[in-house]
Parts: sequence; structure tokens; C-alpha cells
Amino acid sequence: QVQLVESGGGLVQAGGSLRLSCAASGSIFRINTMGWYRQAPGKQRELVADITRAGDTTYADSVKGRFTISMDNAKNTVYLQMNDLKPEDTAVYYCNVHSGLRDKLYEYWGQGTQVTVSS
Repeated sequence: QVQLVESGGGLVQAGGSLRLSCAASGSIFRINTMGWYRQAPGKQRELVADITRAGDTTYADSVKGRFTISMDNAKNTVYLQMNDLKPEDTAVYYCNVHSGLRDKLYEYWGQGTQVTVSS
């Protein structure tokens, strides 16, 4: 059984910062990618950023230059440093993990953490 434990969400004023963390534990084999998605009310879930075990990163255009994703491979933990937050960043943020090898690939989701940015 695999668990993703998220932390770091909350309420912040526009221009402020938050740091999200997600730790994966349990019977998880070979993490390939860890990332963050978000879903605002009435909108589809979207990729915010992800990072491969090799350190390659992908960012949504809307967060480039403001958010930084990093991963501690030894701790199976991914971080999302969010700076210069804007009201449009308000959403539930979900941790996402892809793991496995060849034909045994798995995907896991965290329970979500609320980020609210006030204007």
C-alpha cells in the first residue's frame, strides 16, 4: 500500500509564498516522476509542475519563474516552492507520483491540500 502525505497548504496574501511537501511511503517501487497538479472550483485539474528522478522539470506557463519544484530521492519527497502567489493560484493542490518499470507502471494521488491566495 502506498501513501502520499501532503503538507504546507494554507491561506496567504497575494505576493506571499508557500512551500508544499509530499512524502511517498509504503510499497512503492522505482519512482519515475513526482509532481503537483491543481484544481480550482469549476475547472479541470491541471499540471502545475513535475520532476523526473533524473531532475528534469516541467512547469505550467502560468507558474514559470514563480514556482520551483524539487525532489529528494532518498526521502521519496517532492517539494513545491511557490513565490509571488496570485489569487488565480487558489486551488486544491494534489501530489502525483508515477512509478514502476516496463509494463508494471503505477500512478498515485495525494488527498489534496488547499491553497488560498487573497487579493
